[in-house]
Amino acid sequence: MFSSEMIPSQQNHVVTTIETMPPETITSSPTMVQRIRKVFSRELLVTLALGQVLSLLICGIGLTSKYLADDYHANTPVFQSFLNYILLFLVYTTTLAVRQGEENLLAILKRRWWKYMILGLIDIEANYLVIKAYQYTTLTSVQLLDCFTIPVVLLLSWFFLLVRYKAVHFVGVGVCLLGIGLMVGTDVLVGRQQGLGEHKLLGDLLVLGGATLYGISNVCEEFIVKNLSRVEFLGMMGLFGSFFSGIQLAIMEHKELLRVPWDWQIGLLYIGFSACMFGLYSFMPVVIKRSSAASVNLSLLTADLYTLFCGLLLFQYKFSGLYLLSFVIIVLGLVLYTSSSTYVAQDPRIYKQFRNAGHPITDTPTLGPLEPSVTYTSLRQEIEEEPRIRVA
Repeated sequence: MFSSEMIPSQQNHVVTTIETMPPETITSSPTMVQRIRKVFSRELLVTLALGQVLSLLICGIGLTSKYLADDYHANTPVFQSFLNYILLFLVYTTTLAVRQGEENLLAILKRRWWKYMILGLIDIEANYLVIKAYQYTTLTSVQLLDCFTIPVVLLLSWFFLLVRYKAVHFVGVGVCLLGIGLMVGTDVLVGRQQGLGEHKLLGDLLVLGGATLYGISNVCEEFIVKNLSRVEFLGMMGLFGSFFSGIQLAIMEHKELLRVPWDWQIGLLYIGFSACMFGLYSFMPVVIKRSSAASVNLSLLTADLYTLFCGLLLFQYKFSGLYLLSFVIIVLGLVLYTSSSTYVAQDPRIYKQFRNAGHPITDTPTLGPLEPSVTYTSLRQEIEEEPRIRVA
């Protein structure tokens, strides 16, 4: 294809071009500013901002719950969750009901109804256990043990989603947990109200159980929103969540609900709680799809600090500069975690059971051993440009 006379001439041209190039052009390395811009990319900053929106929604949930429990003695965690599931049902379950084809509500229920039923029960009881734990253990224990969700998510993502982490991810998680530890230690130093702590062991076990169920629910949510549909996940949560929480409400909280001193202020607090909870459930799948369940749970660690900052104005909490330091440490750990991409070693045989439920699976013959493929995923779209080679 190429003549022998053409090749030497092209080689001479290439050599001449390289010799005339400035040395700094050949050996140039990225500057410090370029490295910072590469780490703090637009995708990373948007993901961090979205995670803090979720934290602010959780802050709203905590504040409204505190007002209901402390000022009006309305301890109704199941009823509050029931209102959220009803909103999910009205918005997302009805959306599935009017769809056509394979994304219709009946078609989804026919294929995998029992899996969403189990997931709905897990989600309900996770909320219930953590809220119930506040009656038995201290605030410090809840804040610390609730972080157990993070290792649960990491382990389940490793074994079931086949996510593989780098050393920087574990360092980022460690830094985030260090920030939470500093925040809890500051609570003790400033004498912030820690609760009565009666039956502390029972309360601690409830928190660990709720954190474990949260981790299972978050990993399942990540798989569904990335492989199936966000509307499908929320519609199924609305359907089974409203059904089972309604049963639990009728059995466990009907007397407590009758003792609530209803007025417009309590109604407004319930509306505010439901709005924040509905926003959290609707928005979290969007953030998880952009990132992962692990990074979202790391972002939510700042929610306690937002609640604290609001408490400085509303509940006359004592302020300490260590709170700001703990916030900076948590954000630094989150930046470390999200600054590097994870990768997924995806076996072609994985997820068949979920996605092909109700349909026979036929294994295609292979000529050799089936090896897993490796897919790299990242919060940032890292595209390395390869040098273009032109052949004249």
